[in-house]
Amino acid sequence: MSRPTDAHALRTAFLDFFAERGHERVASSPLVPFNDPTLLFVNAGMVQFKDVFTGRDKRDYRRATTAQRCLRAGGKHNDLDNVGFTPRHHTLFEMLGNFSFGDYFKRDAINWAWEFLTQVLGFPADKLVVSVFNGEGDDAPFDQEAYDLWLELVPKDRIYAFNAKENFWQMGDTGPCGPCSEIHIFRGEGPAPGTGGQPGKGPAFEDAAYMELWNLVFMQYEKHEGGRMEKLPAPSVDTGAGLERLAAILEGASSNYGTSLLSPLVDKGKQLAGVSGDQGEREASFRVIADHARATAFLIADGVTPEKSGRSYVLRRIMRRAIRHGTLVGLDEPFFHEICDLVVEQFGDAYPELREARAAIADAVQIEEQAFRRTLDRGLKMVEATLAALPERAGAFPVDPAAKLYDTFGFPIDLTRVIAVEHGLTLDEDEVAARVRELQGAGDAGFVGGDAKINDVYFELANELGATEFVGYAEVEQQATLRAIIVDGARVESASAGASVELIFDRTCFYGESGGQIGDHGVIVGGADPKGARLEVSDSQKPTGGLIVHHASVTQGRIAVGDSLTLRVDVARRDAIRRNHSATHMLHHALREQLGKHVAQKGSLVAPDRLRFDFSHPRPLTLEERAAIERQVNAMVMANAATGTQEMSLANAKQAGAIGLFGEKYADEVRVVTIAADSVELCGGTHVARAGDIGLFKIVSEGGVAQGVRRLEAVTGTGALDWVQHTASIVEQATAELHARDADDLLVRLAKLQEELKLKERELAQIERKLATGGAGESETTEVAGVKLLVRKIGVADPKVMRDAADTLRDRLGSGVVVLAAERDGKASLLVAVTSDLAGKKVHAGKLVGALAGHIDGRGGGRPDLAQAGGPKLAGLDQAVADAPVQLAAQLAK
Repeated sequence: MSRPTDAHALRTAFLDFFAERGHERVASSPLVPFNDPTLLFVNAGMVQFKDVFTGRDKRDYRRATTAQRCLRAGGKHNDLDNVGFTPRHHTLFEMLGNFSFGDYFKRDAINWAWEFLTQVLGFPADKLVVSVFNGEGDDAPFDQEAYDLWLELVPKDRIYAFNAKENFWQMGDTGPCGPCSEIHIFRGEGPAPGTGGQPGKGPAFEDAAYMELWNLVFMQYEKHEGGRMEKLPAPSVDTGAGLERLAAILEGASSNYGTSLLSPLVDKGKQLAGVSGDQGEREASFRVIADHARATAFLIADGVTPEKSGRSYVLRRIMRRAIRHGTLVGLDEPFFHEICDLVVEQFGDAYPELREARAAIADAVQIEEQAFRRTLDRGLKMVEATLAALPERAGAFPVDPAAKLYDTFGFPIDLTRVIAVEHGLTLDEDEVAARVRELQGAGDAGFVGGDAKINDVYFELANELGATEFVGYAEVEQQATLRAIIVDGARVESASAGASVELIFDRTCFYGESGGQIGDHGVIVGGADPKGARLEVSDSQKPTGGLIVHHASVTQGRIAVGDSLTLRVDVARRDAIRRNHSATHMLHHALREQLGKHVAQKGSLVAPDRLRFDFSHPRPLTLEERAAIERQVNAMVMANAATGTQEMSLANAKQAGAIGLFGEKYADEVRVVTIAADSVELCGGTHVARAGDIGLFKIVSEGGVAQGVRRLEAVTGTGALDWVQHTASIVEQATAELHARDADDLLVRLAKLQEELKLKERELAQIERKLATGGAGESETTEVAGVKLLVRKIGVADPKVMRDAADTLRDRLGSGVVVLAAERDGKASLLVAVTSDLAGKKVHAGKLVGALAGHIDGRGGGRPDLAQAGGPKLAGLDQAVADAPVQLAAQLAK
């Protein structure tokens, strides 16, 4: 194998090297972890194999190799603050790995790692040092086996023994664990010094002199409660080598940002900014942009969109941090989408999902950058105002403005902290997050990484029984053998009337929920019970491994494992689901035809009563666009083409133009469904036989669900007929009530009524204003320390009327203060207005209304010339009115 010349060739060389040694080449899993709600993102190469190592999941291979995309930008593993400012910290990085699931062990893992580094990559052997576990810090012995194996390759004085903190790995407090060996490269001049065995020497103590290249984890124990170790019957290997670090050594780069992985992205940012070469202190900003563009492109390709919570918020933080750094280096126009597109170009061969999501990435990035730039200036002005108002020796940025920055402007909390740090201040991010939750009424709920964790019993059954044979494409009734019964998460042999059970059969006609289509309902009858058993099926799910689980209640008789039972799907419900599922495909096609190829499916729900479809699009649909989409779908329905299905390889399906669900992972063999001749999609769901079976298609709602994501809801068949009849009934009733000739005349009469209503509202407002300002005699006006004060309770508390009344009364005074009190919807309102000659000089309206607001249990504030307050305590209005002269006097006395 020839020595690779750059990072992308290095990645390929690694995978080829281990594939030649019997390893299954496994594609990188998405960044969003499957079946692990504890993880925000995949942060290590072994995450997708976690259940394989524990024995819960079985694969048809015992050796694997991967190039896994990983992300550390939130939660426990958060490197965000260091990104761009050190040579080797990143949000997204690639971990090269080779894995053994009870197959080879230490000798092969060590020998192959050494061979790849020294022979394939050509790294100087005399600059490499290794470490092993010394038996301290955990209930496991010194790793003599690894030490002896390394002695065959490395001089004794370049082998270091460190404690559990450095060289012992475990998946959790309990479970698989074991010693690890690390390979480091000496970064100084000449060969690595032989200091193995000397206290305080080596990679664990002299971090600046060494860089870790490879970690070999030897899972040979299981840790039990209390720390007791037990040897595993089939020891395994989990290794990881950071591509960025290997590339830096291979390419002779002093920083990961100088490698072929990131330097093109750094250079692109500089090109857009009109600069070149090292930028000194500003170099870090270009590195941040490059790193964050790579993370952004991969996250969006894996189905994450920028939003205000969970994983989506992490993406938003990353994007907005990059955009802000762009403004620091003069990138004042939208630029980030161009860097992200270069990521697609650079990494698309290794990660084809990037190319598939190219349009969606560009769309999402442009929408987010435009949105953030609209608020960035306002947010920065608020930051500057807050900084200017701080006492001279302040040490912290205040919590309330930071919370408001996030809640009002979408300003990431950590971005506020970064700016605070730049001004020598700290910011308590936890306290700000708590204040945001108060503002938003979100309580203290923490982030949940994903769906609920899959019960162990399902893995056990999937491994034991294999996939359930699904015969529901052609059949809605099926004789099947009951193979397992689950009650309250545990397997049982039988169940009787009254029990809630989960059932697994050798075959089934019930569709298990997946791909947006909800599970079937129906009944199960028969069995060995002489009276016959009967069960009502309320749901069907696919938890893992092709297993279809029927959620049911035993309403009659008794069932037992091994029984032969008859399964009957609720056909009317299934038919309604079929219509809506096929209509979803046709809607997707029509959206792409009418709006553009940037439209990508972001999620769907297919139920018997409706369909819901989420898709990428930057703005609301116009009425004309909705009508055109409806017309196209209904034209496809009326053409009544037959539905076709075909099993083929994923590669052939894509070549045939089949569209897949955005962010979904597919098997090598897929089912391609063609509906109405034009819609071709990868789909495992149930569909109508002909497009005409759908009947009428009607969109009933359209709205936004996230930045750049729209949602349509629609109905079909009898559901659409019901909607049309109900709507027609409402129109007919309104036509009769308004004495209109027909529906067109109804619109004319409604427009006329609206004009009349606006006229009446204007007349009423004038009357209210006269009532509020009329009769303001001298008896209502007093003088406080030489300042005129007019205090009045009025019968109108509409905010606009109160402001207009205050303006009128203030003008009448010429110079002075107006205090108005009123009731509105059971609550008290106060308003203070101050003439321009006094405002902010002698009297501050905001401070005065704040002093009076306590009487109504309220809060308030505002400008020096005009301020308002509100509160729930109506009884306090008279006290507020009476206290106005006192509070004005107190303010004038200062």
